[in-house]
Amino acid sequence: MAVFPWHSRNRNYKAEFASCRLEAVPLEFGDYHPLKPITVTESKTKKVSRKGSTSSTSSSSSSSVVDPLSSVLDGTDPLSMFAASADPAALAATTDNSRKKRDRDDNSIVGSDFEPWASKRGEILARYTTTEKLSINLFMGSEKGKAGTAISAMSEKVRTRLEELDDFEEGSQKELLNLTQQDYVNRIEELNQSLKDAWASDQKVKALKIVIQCSKLLSDTSVIQFYPSKFVLITDILDTFGKLVYERIFSMCMDNHSILPDHFSPENVNDTAKETCLNWFFKIASIRELIPRFYVEASILKCNKFLSKTGISECLPRLTCMVRGIGDPLVSVYARAYLCRVGMEVAPHLKESLDKNFFDFLLTFKQIHGDTVQNQLVLQGVELPSYLPLYSPAMDWIFQCISYHAPEALLTEMMERCKKLANNALLLNSVMSAFRAEFIATRSMDFIGMIKECDESGFPKHLLFRSLGLNLALANPPESDRLQILNEAWKVITKLKNPQDYINCAEVWVEYTCKHFTIKKQEITPHPTLKPPILSSQSQPWKLKKREVNTVLADVIKHMTPDRAFEDSYPQLQSIIKKVIAHFHDFSVLFSVEKFLPFLDMFQKESVRVEVCKCIMEVFIKHQQEPTKDPVILNALLHICKTMHDSVNALTLEDEKRMLAYLINGFIKMVSFGRDFEQQLSFYVEARSMFCNLEPVLVQLIHSVNRLAMETRKVMKGNHSRKTAAFVRACVAYCFITIPSLVGIFTRLNLYLHSGQVALANQCLSQEHGTLLFRDICRASAHNRQQWGSSADAFFKAAISLVPEVPKMINIDGKMRPSESFLLEFLCNFFSTLLIVPDHPEHGVLFLVRELLNVIQDYTWEDNSDEKIRIYTCVLHLLSAMSQETYLYHVDKVDSNDSLYGGDSKFLAENNKLCETVMAQILEHLKTLAKDEALKRQSSLGLSFFNSILAHGDLRSNRLNQLSVNLWHLAQRHGCADTRTMVKTLEYIKKRSKHPDMGHLTELALRLPLQTRT
Repeated sequence: MAVFPWHSRNRNYKAEFASCRLEAVPLEFGDYHPLKPITVTESKTKKVSRKGSTSSTSSSSSSSVVDPLSSVLDGTDPLSMFAASADPAALAATTDNSRKKRDRDDNSIVGSDFEPWASKRGEILARYTTTEKLSINLFMGSEKGKAGTAISAMSEKVRTRLEELDDFEEGSQKELLNLTQQDYVNRIEELNQSLKDAWASDQKVKALKIVIQCSKLLSDTSVIQFYPSKFVLITDILDTFGKLVYERIFSMCMDNHSILPDHFSPENVNDTAKETCLNWFFKIASIRELIPRFYVEASILKCNKFLSKTGISECLPRLTCMVRGIGDPLVSVYARAYLCRVGMEVAPHLKESLDKNFFDFLLTFKQIHGDTVQNQLVLQGVELPSYLPLYSPAMDWIFQCISYHAPEALLTEMMERCKKLANNALLLNSVMSAFRAEFIATRSMDFIGMIKECDESGFPKHLLFRSLGLNLALANPPESDRLQILNEAWKVITKLKNPQDYINCAEVWVEYTCKHFTIKKQEITPHPTLKPPILSSQSQPWKLKKREVNTVLADVIKHMTPDRAFEDSYPQLQSIIKKVIAHFHDFSVLFSVEKFLPFLDMFQKESVRVEVCKCIMEVFIKHQQEPTKDPVILNALLHICKTMHDSVNALTLEDEKRMLAYLINGFIKMVSFGRDFEQQLSFYVEARSMFCNLEPVLVQLIHSVNRLAMETRKVMKGNHSRKTAAFVRACVAYCFITIPSLVGIFTRLNLYLHSGQVALANQCLSQEHGTLLFRDICRASAHNRQQWGSSADAFFKAAISLVPEVPKMINIDGKMRPSESFLLEFLCNFFSTLLIVPDHPEHGVLFLVRELLNVIQDYTWEDNSDEKIRIYTCVLHLLSAMSQETYLYHVDKVDSNDSLYGGDSKFLAENNKLCETVMAQILEHLKTLAKDEALKRQSSLGLSFFNSILAHGDLRSNRLNQLSVNLWHLAQRHGCADTRTMVKTLEYIKKRSKHPDMGHLTELALRLPLQTRT
């Protein structure tokens, strides 16, 4: 293929900018603006005829039109309702929606501030476990009641049902022994599913038998430690049964496809539903044993709504009295808890039965310490301190229900009644667990007095202080009592010998101490109009406040260090750290707490220590508002970040590395020494040596050092002194040394380019060695004793030498992708920088461009890739820009080639020669695409090359003009060109031909025909 000479078009960039600038149009207030909200106004014209008057016209504007007929029907169309009633699926959907809305209404009776039973369920199951063998009595019913038995007469059906119940009462049951706890739980879950299956298959009697049998299990206390968990499992079955019965009766209330309203009255219920409801209550009343009869009736308590308005209010007192017949105090208190739970769900406004349950419980409280219970504990080998906490879930729930929105007088009365009872530690603990935190906090000294008087034999005092501390962490006690409260509590806590008991209490009271004995930084900032007070070191507020926290931390260290007790209490110690840093947002104060860092030393398990360090760094990044140079903060956080960094190994996940790097980078960004740039660089040098295993941290350090060099340039306004020039060379040398240690190939390429741009902006052009200051800062480390070229050229040469190392495939977010598109993007950015890089006097013309072209030529490209030609096209654009008399942009105080050569003919000749070489490569590639499978690529590349010549070439040259015409025909030769693009291109050429000095494009346009695909 013949060689075509290249002639660049002369560009007047200022004139081109002026011609492309949009015309300024004054915008008056009230005109259209794209950010102004759109308002649509609907105007209607109505013709109104009145008697004795001519027709008149009225206009109205509205955003929505209300249909008067629809508004009368309240949104309900009777025809649509009739059609829906004929569709069973639609009726079922309506019933389901009504049920969901009804459930929401029932749940919204109590507010969101009431802690539901569901939130306590998991905690109870996890806390009350056992390793002993359990037993369960299972009903083995006869086959008489199975669905599918043909019974014709109603009397036979009733007789059969009674026989089934009699068969059950006569003892048709089986006992399973030696069950593990998990087996027991699985069996209960199977019974729950059997209940649902029996109900779904219309075996209502079998379902009732299952519920009765399960309720009987609640009278068994043979494995007493498991009783609270058993209660939770069995009441789940009872809840399921109660819901099934209620929904069954509710569905029977739909007469003529109508549904009961959400807040219905018994008058809305038909006779069939009432009779069925009464039948259920009569069946339950016939149960002989007290406990199953109580629980099953309580489970369907809500069904009383179908019978009478006062049904629930009448049943609750009766059921409360029924509990008095239960002799075992543990079984009795859980029965009361279940009744209170059901009562709060169906009638939370009926407080009388709740109060009655509480006071009945107080009357029988002494049974807990009676001989019967003591003998039972001896038989089972259970100590009293292990037995009493079994009451806590039930008592806490009863107390919570009673205290919910209760008046102060009632709460005070309840507290006084508890105070009068002997051995009242268990009651006191439940009061503090269930009552409002504000009520406890205002009477905290009274509660401390009651705790002191408690007998510690049954219920340890430290558990009472823990409950008190939980309340005081939520609500503020009187300010005058805060220190006394802490002293009284800590006297008891510090005497605990068991490390686990100690740390469980200390964890709670650390939060109290931090909350009430720390002071925020803004609280000690003096008013701007006042003189700051003169305080001694002993009278500074934050010193007084941190003293208590320091004392508490020291005591924790003292108790947890012997015998390495801290190894068994890492969760509690972590909780303490989180609570301390949650209240100390001023890290200069936090790290001045003497025992804080020694406290961190107790975390000797690496995984736990790293988690704690991550928590500290997260709080620092979140709350540190201003950059810091405080040496206390820097030394402490460097140690913490070093701990996180050193945990990285070959098995560390990428997500974990990314998280650690994010935290360390957040710390690096918050370090600033102001105008002391040398100290700032010294910090970056130290950080590089400490965090060399995390590539994102090294990248951040390089960016930070580049920013530091640019800040120096900004301070000096571009006119560097001898000292600042040496400093920026030290920054450049830092980056040049650090970049090769990175792994990511494109990370290195982009950083070489970025750092070279920074060096260019700071006039680091010559090949002098600028590492003297850098070596002083780095204290003559082995690498830094070498003399590195600190010029911009060195970075660009390094980038060029790195291009051949770019692999064919790279990992992007865990997926392997071709690298050529990323390489094209980088080289395009690189070319933009090379435009302003001046040639070196000791090297040839455009030596960097020549080196880069050699690398591109030798690089192994994919067989079916056109990226190489696209790169050559970009090079052609670059060389065209370099041939201009004045370049498009410059770097301040750096002379580019337009100033150095001044349009020298030899320079332009070399430039054009390079252009011809590049054009030859492009044309050669186009020639290789003359194959059937590559014709579309040939067309696309040909048109792209045509556009490049049109934009950058001087088409007054006959041979270049002829080449453009040839490319136009090549793009259309095989019908692969985009006709729309070709039309727009031709229109553009015709439009440009009308400009001055562009008349030659008119002739060109005539030589560019448009061909159809045919």
